[in-house]
Amino acid sequence: MSESTIFPFQPATMTTAQLAAVSYLARYSGRTHTLYAYQLRRWFIWCENNGLDPLLGIQRAHVELYIHQLGDSGLRDSSIVTMMHGVRGFFRFAHIDGLIAADPAIYARLPKVQHDESRTQGLDRLELIRFLQVAQTITVHHGALAFLLGINALRASEAAAVRIEDYAETLRGHRVLHLVGKGNKPATMPVTVPVLRALEACRGERTTGPLVLRPTTGNPIDRRDAYRMVARIAKVAGIPRHISPHSLRHAAITNALDAGVPLRDAQILARHADPRTTEHYDRARGNLDRHGVHFLTAYVAGV
Repeated sequence: MSESTIFPFQPATMTTAQLAAVSYLARYSGRTHTLYAYQLRRWFIWCENNGLDPLLGIQRAHVELYIHQLGDSGLRDSSIVTMMHGVRGFFRFAHIDGLIAADPAIYARLPKVQHDESRTQGLDRLELIRFLQVAQTITVHHGALAFLLGINALRASEAAAVRIEDYAETLRGHRVLHLVGKGNKPATMPVTVPVLRALEACRGERTTGPLVLRPTTGNPIDRRDAYRMVARIAKVAGIPRHISPHSLRHAAITNALDAGVPLRDAQILARHADPRTTEHYDRARGNLDRHGVHFLTAYVAGV
């Protein structure tokens, strides 16, 4: 199904399902909009292939069959749950808008996915120090990106979007960085001296415009460039495992917790809406060091 099937050029010709899809997707923008539009296209295609209207007449059994089909296609349980976010929201708001009498997806059974731990492999303190040091030896742009990710815990897209003007202000004696984060939520965070040095080195004589540039072309980076730059830093730093921008964000949060930052303050650093998300990082970092097996072994050994 082409995108124009969900977004027809003549609004008067939209089916009820298309109207519901357009109305639902209008709530979102950016990557979230793109993701949910893709998820709805897959649902529409599956319904078309099975002779179903994507909205009217859908029963919970149909939704359950679709979930099974996603599993049969090779998706992992966590990916199935993610794939259903857009579909479940589509039905929820169609019900709210009075387009359907009941929500057929509300009780559809999804695979159980354990979210108690973050599986992202971050960097320990020494690895983070080396990563930041090595980044500055490659180019000033690699250095600025590394500090934004590894100290200020920015996401890849957030770091790529930082402009020189965004950290020009001083509040209450602190140099601050203004940004718009996930969900279009504005945030203000302090810029410490080492971070400021890296940003200023990257800025050079420029006074406006995107901060981190592609070293070879001078064009602004995007999130894909951020991934490539982080991979290069990790390779030069001799870190053998896969390191992504999220690994640096993960490292910033877990190392802050290791440094004694209270969980609430770590949540503010991470800009997590739900404190339980930050708790996942806390549990993951301590599971090996604080695991009860150490105490049991010592007890049994009589130490």
